[in-house]
Amino acid sequence: MRVHLGTDHAGLELKQHLIDHLREQGHEPVDHGAFVYDATDDYPVFCLRAAEAVVADPGSLGVVIGGSGNGEQMAANKVTGVRAALVWSEETAVLARQHNDANVVSVGGRMHSIDDLTHFVDLFLETAFTGEERHARRIAMLADYEATGDLPALPEEDRA
Repeated sequence: MRVHLGTDHAGLELKQHLIDHLREQGHEPVDHGAFVYDATDDYPVFCLRAAEAVVADPGSLGVVIGGSGNGEQMAANKVTGVRAALVWSEETAVLARQHNDANVVSVGGRMHSIDDLTHFVDLFLETAFTGEERHARRIAMLADYEATGDLPALPEEDRA
């Protein structure tokens, strides 16, 4: 599988580790930067490129990395068609794929060990979307809102 990666300075070491690890696992990592350490670089520059590449490359997934992963997730989610999930545990990595069909994982390089973060990314990449109707329906609501700006209809019992 092709995996698009983007990070700022805070995730540079983890990104390089993941590139090597992903190759060993038979994946095709695509590096969207940063390529050199610069303590003043800006995560949107790299995370938006990785997220756009995921959307343009059906069947691929993405990994964005920062200090906490929060800003990187927010940046990736600005790209139409991206569903980026901030992952901080085994359960969030699995559920992001199973229930949300997330196509980008965001991790905080300063929040966990490299081994833990590698494990979270591996779980994310190996987990499939369940396709359950309730999850597909919710994803469709988000995609429709993203495309039209129209809010989903309220359930009958919530209408006043």
